[in-house]
Amino acid sequence: MLNFILYFCILFLIYEIMKNRFTEKEERLARFAKAMGHPVRVAILNFLASQNDCFFGAIHEMLPISKSTVSQHLTELKNSGLIQGEILPPKVKYCINPENWELAKEMFNEFMNGYSSRKKYKEC
Repeated sequence: MLNFILYFCILFLIYEIMKNRFTEKEERLARFAKAMGHPVRVAILNFLASQNDCFFGAIHEMLPISKSTVSQHLTELKNSGLIQGEILPPKVKYCINPENWELAKEMFNEFMNGYSSRKKYKEC
């Protein structure tokens, strides 16, 4: 029992140290990047970006994967804020979250352009 308490205390201290190491902006950009870090999620975003909105069934039909896997990917995208969903029983309608979509575009642009303006692509 003492080992468990010690282990928990160490984990808590590591968490406290790590949570203050990154800015809110860095964490937000990382959440967007993580959400876009899988080809299926990129395909879903492309599909939704070409529509005003879309029901789950249409998203599932365009992907060669199971419904549960599509659902997991949609959850990841929704948790990142890149998409939003509306429950219209018995269906769920998804669309791009325009506010966060613009924010992600600005943040990625700033991040990528910031590198090119600081460096002239010299070898490391």
